[in-house]
Amino acid sequence: MVGWFEIPVNDMNRAKAFYQSVFKVEIKDVEFNGLKMGWFPDNNGGYGATGTLIKQNSYIPSKEGTLIYFISKDVQIELDRVEAAGGKIGLEKTKISDENGFMGMFIDTEGNRVALHSDA
Repeated sequence: MVGWFEIPVNDMNRAKAFYQSVFKVEIKDVEFNGLKMGWFPDNNGGYGATGTLIKQNSYIPSKEGTLIYFISKDVQIELDRVEAAGGKIGLEKTKISDENGFMGMFIDTEGNRVALHSDA
């Protein structure tokens, strides 16, 4: 049911560098009437929603709010890149169940709590 997500940032360049390094993607700079955004690539019709990094006074990075899960082939791949990119591991790769796969969590350079999910 999720159609779009927005991750608050204080420093767009720092946040872009972090997410590009962790996910090995290019994040596109977009600006709407002074609102700075960094769009994640779409998934070419694949499963899941896409979204943006966003810098605006009313958007405040936080570890306490909504938790976004990025889909992964293996959460360990991205977790292995987090600390080198300036983030912190919040939860190592953890088995949810045989039916539901694995999860992991990190804190990005802006202070947001973000999760990963994979079948393997």
